[in-house]
Amino acid sequence: MKLICYFSGGYPDFESADRLAHAYADAGVDTLEIDFPSRNPFVDAPYIQQRMKKALEHCDDLDKYLEAVAQIKSELPDNTILLTIYESSILEIGVEKFCAFCRENDLLDVIVTGLTGSDVKDALIAGGIRVSCYVPFDLPETDVELALSSNGFCYLQAVPTQTQTNAKHPDLASCINYLRSCGLKNPIYCGVGVRSPKEAKMVRDAGADGVFVGSAVLKLTDDLPAMTELIGKFKAVC
Repeated sequence: MKLICYFSGGYPDFESADRLAHAYADAGVDTLEIDFPSRNPFVDAPYIQQRMKKALEHCDDLDKYLEAVAQIKSELPDNTILLTIYESSILEIGVEKFCAFCRENDLLDVIVTGLTGSDVKDALIAGGIRVSCYVPFDLPETDVELALSSNGFCYLQAVPTQTQTNAKHPDLASCINYLRSCGLKNPIYCGVGVRSPKEAKMVRDAGADGVFVGSAVLKLTDDLPAMTELIGKFKAVC
């Protein structure tokens, strides 16, 4: 199972983000999830919003973020890089330009947030980019159908909230088996609520192809020894 860890692109500056990418790779992270800052990151929690704001204060030229990601990719050719980017940022860059950049740098897997319709998503897919689909734990029919029709991986919620119930599929393994029985062929990566190696092991045992780890690792980036130790524990159960 792939270990996928997130960090904020360009935060607090490009050099620091580049060093963190190398630290992640050295610690055993398989896939680096790098986000692009947004001028209106309305989907994200305040913690991530502040990081994006800080990054944009350092540099508000999104072309520079493309260059920084391309540099990380060239320096870490053995690691997969997954881009997370708001629709508004793609439009600011230009859809065709963004697609060309992704193809040229072999960065073909993208999570698009803040979608206002299907036009940008459809244009990315037409441009050869694999766009992920998020499916909540309670498996809403519309989201399942979108995942089945998408060309990218399925981002499946790993841990339900207290208000989410799914009588037919009460655990993650059952959710994954259901999606496979519906004909889903693309990889299933699980995230949201994975805060410890114990939860990552649950994701592995459920049959997922990858696990997202976010704030549990991100909040240790100022303590590299502790961060490296925790990533090692996650990696051990993957």
